[in-house]
Amino acid sequence: MRNHIAAALVLGSAVLFSAGAHAQAVKTQDGILVNSAGMTLYTFDKDAGGKSACNDQCAKVWPPVTAPADAKPMGDLTVITRDDGSKQWAHKGKPVYLYAKDTKPGDKTGDNFKEVWHVIKP
Repeated sequence: MRNHIAAALVLGSAVLFSAGAHAQAVKTQDGILVNSAGMTLYTFDKDAGGKSACNDQCAKVWPPVTAPADAKPMGDLTVITRDDGSKQWAHKGKPVYLYAKDTKPGDKTGDNFKEVWHVIKP
């Protein structure tokens, strides 16, 4: 049953993130969520209430995973509006980010960074 739920979540994720001009297909790889390029996706503990606390300099190091304006929620994936008005994907209500210091697919160098950044495990 658990595998079926995980498979449905991943399928829904792939569909959601692949819609629109800013395609960001998502899949599960080695137990974590990654984008279409295999880059690890993260959440930030200081984000709350569906709002990103990572802006300006923070967003340069932790780029938000943008969503197209017409993106629709599905399963654990939703869309939030950032302070600048842009759309960002969220997983279980937490905004989703990449880490600029991850240089190749499969890197997880941002996991537990300052004990507030974490890879997303579906």
